[in-house]
Amino acid sequence: MDDAFDAIVVGAGPAGITAAREMAKAGLSVVVLERGQFPGAKNVWGGILYRQPTESMIPGFEEQAPLERPIIEQRYLMLTDDAMIGMTYRTEAFAKPPYNAYSVLRSPFDRWHATTAEAAGADVYSEFTVTDVLWEDGRVVGVTTGDPDGELRAHCVVLADGANSLLAKRIGLHREWAPMDQALVAKELIGLPQEKIEDRFALPTGLGAAFEIFGESTRNLLGYGFVYTNKESISIGTGALLSDLIDTGYNVNDMLDRFKKHPAIAPLIHGGETLEYSGHLIPEGGYDRLPKVFTDGVLVVGDAAGFVNPLNREGANLAMISGQLAAQTVIRAKERGDYSAATLSHYRVLLDQSIVMKDLKKIRGVTPFAHDRPHLLRDYPRVVSGMLKEYLTVDGVSKSEKQKKMVAMAKGLPKKRLLNDIFAARKLKG
Repeated sequence: MDDAFDAIVVGAGPAGITAAREMAKAGLSVVVLERGQFPGAKNVWGGILYRQPTESMIPGFEEQAPLERPIIEQRYLMLTDDAMIGMTYRTEAFAKPPYNAYSVLRSPFDRWHATTAEAAGADVYSEFTVTDVLWEDGRVVGVTTGDPDGELRAHCVVLADGANSLLAKRIGLHREWAPMDQALVAKELIGLPQEKIEDRFALPTGLGAAFEIFGESTRNLLGYGFVYTNKESISIGTGALLSDLIDTGYNVNDMLDRFKKHPAIAPLIHGGETLEYSGHLIPEGGYDRLPKVFTDGVLVVGDAAGFVNPLNREGANLAMISGQLAAQTVIRAKERGDYSAATLSHYRVLLDQSIVMKDLKKIRGVTPFAHDRPHLLRDYPRVVSGMLKEYLTVDGVSKSEKQKKMVAMAKGLPKKRLLNDIFAARKLKG
């Protein structure tokens, strides 16, 4: 394999580009193959990028990357049919450098991110769809685009081809994804002038807010809606597990339209112009259903490996960390001249020592717990909303009488189910 690259990376998202850049910086010959017209063309993530993990990999990125707004406020909201209950955290500590997080748009960010790999010496090629891997003596030795001259050979292939990684399945690293393992998300980018965004969200000039919204935002299915402020646009979306969408017959596009019309959300986007609409899959299988992430000549990173923490809204940073650890593993393999599964298994060791696996393991029971209790996002918020409405309504009824009504509302919840929920929640372990 004298004509082989040290590594071929399939996919130019955050994980793939990070892996390519780190390997190229170490002097390895690296090529990245991206099926879109440009990096980011096929990706619709528009959300939150955390500064510290990004800075640790790309020092000074804040001066170069196409960032939107530093996030100074986080809101967690629960919607009923006509009400909103929420918790807000805003701190001056997030309103000055070094910022904690930024809102970003995937397309411009990915295009810029790819240039960091190219500057390090990696070659990034767009409009190359990898259809299969090349095998030799029972190990992967490259990839093919299916064309007669579309074969490229490498000592190691890094799969960063997204949530539904067809190549990882073809190699046998994971089974066919079940509907319970994937969430389908619909998202819109809605244009609004900067001053309107800052006025509606009560933001200082240039700063931003992020909302995670549960309950009616997903028609009470397990999942959440989101609203993120950009410089001159709003990212808004919602999604739920594929299994629940199939079972209920709900359409995620209709779900998004319904979410946008909610009385708590509609005023935020009123008068805006839809600039972009997209849909995508997010891996939701969690720690217990992660695929195998290495074999002879192959590593799997990012969404392709299922590295998403939905509870804490972390995906891009985990993807980049996994790309960095994969690069370290390939660099070590080159030093040893050995790209076997035994050597590449070091990648899993690094993952287990990192926040990627530690955090995924910590929340491993949350999705099953919430999914088995659909009333959590439906009945409890309605009762709390009713209690708050009663208490806050000034109508000549004494507060002691109102409290009795509120207690009666709470008692209307099935006691056995309530106790079961409490005991089950206490058993959740990381």
